[in-house]
Amino acid sequence: MDKPKNICVYCASSKHVAKEYFDAAEKLGQLLSGHGMSCICGAGREGLMGRLADSVIASGGEVTGVIPEFMVDNGWCHKSLTRTIITPDIHSRKQKMAELSDAAVALPGGCGTLEELLEIITWKQLGLYHKPIIILNISGFFNPLLQMMQKAADEHFMRQSHLKLWHVAQTPDEAMTILLSAEKDSPVESKYDE
Repeated sequence: MDKPKNICVYCASSKHVAKEYFDAAEKLGQLLSGHGMSCICGAGREGLMGRLADSVIASGGEVTGVIPEFMVDNGWCHKSLTRTIITPDIHSRKQKMAELSDAAVALPGGCGTLEELLEIITWKQLGLYHKPIIILNISGFFNPLLQMMQKAADEHFMRQSHLKLWHVAQTPDEAMTILLSAEKDSPVESKYDE
């Protein structure tokens, strides 16, 4: 696989989270820009999303933000992105972000981030997304989710092989190493095959 060029990043819009998460978003932005990768994000101006976008831009990189019209109307849109795509709703936002991306990375976040991450994993499980997915597990944030996924596999709600649908990185540097070395994914084993 060629080096991915457009990286979709899911992350929190809350501005009340710990400094270590902001630092990770900033570092990821610097790494993306430094490796000539553009960032695709939800175009939010606050929280990790805002810090990520600011970091990419400050490092000379490009950010494409994809945001639903109602969020723009509420004043939640970052004003200094390279490109902003406005969608009619949140469902088309997620589809557009996936379409534009060569890989997806999830930083810590709340319900929206978790929903985006689980949806893109589901799309990959169903053969609708064939690109690397990286869970950036800063300070073990995603440990409970990863344990839940293991439990789902152990109890046959999903196949053990589906636990390989994503990669786990502990730091932005490790996430970048995975992005740079990720090979084209093998076809996913269908959960419907006997």
